[in-house]
Amino acid sequence: ATISASCDLEFCEGEEVILTATEAAAYIWSNGAETQSITVDATGSFYVTITDDNGCTATSEVVEVIVNELPEAEILTWGDLEFCEGGSVELTATEATEYLWSNGATTQSVVITESGEYYVTITDDNGCMAISETVEVVVNELPEAEILAWGDLEFCEGGSVELTATEAAEYLWNNGATTQTIVVDASGIYEVTITDANGCSNTSEPVEVTVFELPEVTFESLTVC
Repeated sequence: ATISASCDLEFCEGEEVILTATEAAAYIWSNGAETQSITVDATGSFYVTITDDNGCTATSEVVEVIVNELPEAEILTWGDLEFCEGGSVELTATEATEYLWSNGATTQSVVITESGEYYVTITDDNGCMAISETVEVVVNELPEAEILAWGDLEFCEGGSVELTATEAAEYLWNNGATTQTIVVDASGIYEVTITDANGCSNTSEPVEVTVFELPEVTFESLTVC
């Protein structure tokens, strides 16, 4: 009595092998099956006793089937999964022999700078593969920071100009002001850093204000003859 296998006797969880006994009149497998072929998807020792038309019996040698567990695929995140443009997050897969990320990377760790859904397929020493759950990364765009000037940026002493920042959640001007609008009456270069509802910040282009001094008025004494 012999047993033939449809494929390798060592394989990964989720796969199977078909064991087939020599042609006979009756079969009795070590797992209780009475068919010529059995499908095996678990580790174990298998043999079969066959009976021919004359009632003679024979028992096969033992066949060892080894089913290797799938590796555990997980992603560890080093940093927030939602961040502002210009930032990043590092994703690290469980220790394995091979890695294949959804973005094509083949290293254990990847640095992500773009929004998207990321997962990794890992392969262990036995050639068994597992796919991690998906991790979603959200990269928020930076707000557009601009300064609107309500009036001329060059004027005479005693005048002023109103500078207004783009709408945002928070404001910080380089003169220390924290309002959306400031009134400027002194020469200087002004810029504003705005922060949006996502906590993303951006700084405007600088605006130069020039205040001209007033001319000095003098009077000459006149002698009357």
